[in-house]
Amino acid sequence: MPWQQQGGKNNGGGGPWGSGPTGGSGGGSGPTPPDFDEMLRKGQEKLKNIMPGGIGTGKGISLLLLVILGVWLFSGIYRVQPGERGVELLFGAKISDSTTAPGLHFWFPSPIGRVYTPNVEQTNEILVGFRGTGAGSRAATVRDVPEESLMLTGDQNIIDIDYVIQWRIKNPINFLFNTRDPVGTTKLASESALREVVGQTNLEDALAARRGEVENNTRESLQKILDEYKAGIFVASVKMQKAEPPQPVIDAFNDVQRAKQDRERQQNEAEAYRNDILPKAKGEAERMVQEAMAYRERRIQEAEGEAKQFLEVYNAYKGNPDVTKRRLYIERMQEVLSGSNKVIIDSEKGGSGVVPYLPLPEVQKRLQSGGGQ
Repeated sequence: MPWQQQGGKNNGGGGPWGSGPTGGSGGGSGPTPPDFDEMLRKGQEKLKNIMPGGIGTGKGISLLLLVILGVWLFSGIYRVQPGERGVELLFGAKISDSTTAPGLHFWFPSPIGRVYTPNVEQTNEILVGFRGTGAGSRAATVRDVPEESLMLTGDQNIIDIDYVIQWRIKNPINFLFNTRDPVGTTKLASESALREVVGQTNLEDALAARRGEVENNTRESLQKILDEYKAGIFVASVKMQKAEPPQPVIDAFNDVQRAKQDRERQQNEAEAYRNDILPKAKGEAERMVQEAMAYRERRIQEAEGEAKQFLEVYNAYKGNPDVTKRRLYIERMQEVLSGSNKVIIDSEKGGSGVVPYLPLPEVQKRLQSGGGQ
């Protein structure tokens, strides 16, 4: 045997297991190395006991082939986990447009058959414009990718947009066989869709006012592109993580934004002042209009009353002119003399001898005040 001892007593063990066997000129002590010939012989004897005819016989070969065939067929049992769908291939090609549901199934083992089990319920993410730890997160380790994130807006401004695509497998067969790189295709198609949408949107709208509309339009456009490719992918959402001007011009952009905010503040103050003044002015105008309407109505009523009164007097005058003249004269004299002092002298009682000038009103005042006779 090749591992038997080759040296003498002080050889230090002629094989890899120490000194050689006891006896002979060596006479050394130590463990005996295994005898592989003996082990092979014992294994053949045990196999003969199982197959009395021997492994070299036709019956033994057939039994061995049956065992190998059984093990090979048993390897064709596969399991589809919940949320997955099984796609069976025969000689590397699909033979059906249907998939297998979760559970245990059997298919031809390799190399005849093969089974893919993609997860159709798991939501996957693609980062575009940045790279970082954690799906969809913008941590401190985020690295910007400007060749993906810089794009031109509709008003000829440059904007830097980082976004996350969330997608699921809609059709496992199309996902596996219609595109060589579904994830890469989705990423490139999303860049094309977003650039198209942003190219039709102004910078301010893309930054804030119409940000949600940009996301929805991008998702719809991306889904349309993937459906045309028959990629078998459903786009759940497109979420913008960052939308801002490029870093070299962001300070100037912030100055412009602050100026716009000041303008909006002043406009709001002017609007507030207008909203305070206009109601008062409208109220005052309405009050003046109402007063004018009331004055008009009053004047109209007075004129109509005077006209009716004149008509009544005129009708009475036509009936008896002398009486009417006398009544009008008396009424007018009553109005004229009602506010003045009067002295009446009866001529029949000797009034003709009265001194032409006699301050009778002054005498009357003195009598009333008790100033003397």
